[in-house]
Amino acid sequence: RARHRQRRRYQSRRRRCNSDQCFFDIITAMMRPASAAATAVLLVALATPALAIDNGAGLTPPMGWRSWNLYASHVNQSVMLAAMDGIASRKRLVDGVPTSLADLGYADVGLDDNWQRCGVYGSENYTYHAAGGVYPVVNHSVFPDMLAMTSYAHSLNLTAGWYLNNCICSDSCGSNQDKNETDESCYRGDVAALFSFGFDSVKLDGCGRQRDLDLWASLLNASADGPIVIENCHWGGTVPTADWCPFNFFRTSNDIRANYASVLTNLATTQQFAVANLSRPGCWGYPDMLEVGVGDNMTAAETRSHFAAWAIVSSPLTLSMDVNDDAIMDAVWDLVANPEIIAVNQAWFGHSGSAFKQSEDAVALGSIPPTRHFDAVAAVDAPAWQFLYKPVDATTTAVLLMNSADAAATLTLNFDDVPGFVGTPVAVRDLFARQDLGVVADDSMTLDVAAHDAAFLLLSSGSAAGVPSKATRVAKM
Repeated sequence: RARHRQRRRYQSRRRRCNSDQCFFDIITAMMRPASAAATAVLLVALATPALAIDNGAGLTPPMGWRSWNLYASHVNQSVMLAAMDGIASRKRLVDGVPTSLADLGYADVGLDDNWQRCGVYGSENYTYHAAGGVYPVVNHSVFPDMLAMTSYAHSLNLTAGWYLNNCICSDSCGSNQDKNETDESCYRGDVAALFSFGFDSVKLDGCGRQRDLDLWASLLNASADGPIVIENCHWGGTVPTADWCPFNFFRTSNDIRANYASVLTNLATTQQFAVANLSRPGCWGYPDMLEVGVGDNMTAAETRSHFAAWAIVSSPLTLSMDVNDDAIMDAVWDLVANPEIIAVNQAWFGHSGSAFKQSEDAVALGSIPPTRHFDAVAAVDAPAWQFLYKPVDATTTAVLLMNSADAAATLTLNFDDVPGFVGTPVAVRDLFARQDLGVVADDSMTLDVAAHDAAFLLLSSGSAAGVPSKATRVAKM
């Protein structure tokens, strides 16, 4: 309610202004603390580095959609409004009930670069900040009314994500320090803009010189408007410690491509953070956006493996396909709208999910193409197969068996190998098919898995599994 009241105040004040400068002068004044005591609190917050963010956001892995993978620099306000409509549409079913992507949790719709008007500003020669950094310059030819755009998202019960420290015409303001920033002007102007435009989350990229995540977090959390979900997109270069995480999720990797070798490469970067318990509620490791439904470079099997892998390691689930293309949505709907896989992703029982066993043999997966910021990788090797796990509760664990070989493989899962999982018989459920496979009385099970595909299982032990009968017992699968 406080945020909605603030938005109404912003909107009424915008009607009195005919320039960005006028509007941002008003907004900056509104953001000033109203009392000496409030001022003292804010100064302490800004002077003291955050040990770990405590903004109440991102307690489960964030979910949503972002524009870059599909539209890159060709995004505009009409594209974003259409994406919001697609995310909110209930034209497809889950268990017979009309359901939107937003209903499933993908409710944050994020603009990813290309909103700024590139140029040369002030004596500082800033590329998209006005002189003195007092406000970021919006390209009104492609984004005529940011506040109207976010208001539309809110009218659909969505949230709206912004993007700062931009890559397109990256700016020179800021000191390029990860901590102890000496030039706060552009930070303050950007945060004033974010609140004035009504955004609910922000992706902080790694291209510009505004890299101080402590300062970003302090400014973003100083408002009484409510928490802002913060994404640290420093490509794995700025990562949390046990007592420092001033962001809600953090990139563990370089940019992903719609390429199976890239998927496995990025997936591997989450392992160290899971093992060290550094991917956790409010501070999730993130191997980049999902490439599900983007282009035609991945097979259905590879796409299924990709989505399941991101789910089992508690990665934020950020879609990036064309949500208004019926052919694409029909092809991926049963996967991205699978409530049981989403439930595994959102669960927390002390471990974010990681690999626990892999083949000693490696397979060659080919090359990874270049991106705007990263060179091509000539050749990628990966284990021929690997097993990942994530505990869901005291008696239930999800297990993903990935076959990266170029041919089908017979994979054997020994239940005793699954960390923390104890007891037989074991009830087994196929999460892709959403079907019970039966109860296994033995200490292992065997499955045939197609090339570049995976088996995604939910194991329940002990009393949760019950006693196997002749009709339901599965010894080999």
